[in-house]
Amino acid sequence: MNFKLDILKDKVEFFEATSIKELEKRINEKIEQNQAILLSVSSVSHQMHITDDGKRFYSAVVHFKATN
Repeated sequence: MNFKLDILKDKVEFFEATSIKELEKRINEKIEQNQAILLSVSSVSHQMHITDDGKRFYSAVVHFKATN
């Protein structure tokens, strides 16, 4: 029986929230989790959308890469 481990080199995660503070909290929690598997933030992209009823909606994409 062969047992092979592949190292995770990069990963992209998506986040959504109704407030910027909640979005930041979710991203920070995921950063801590990914640091445990030796991934660090490579880039972050975010957007804010206002719905027809005036509510704000925040989203972000975070690209994690393996630390060297």
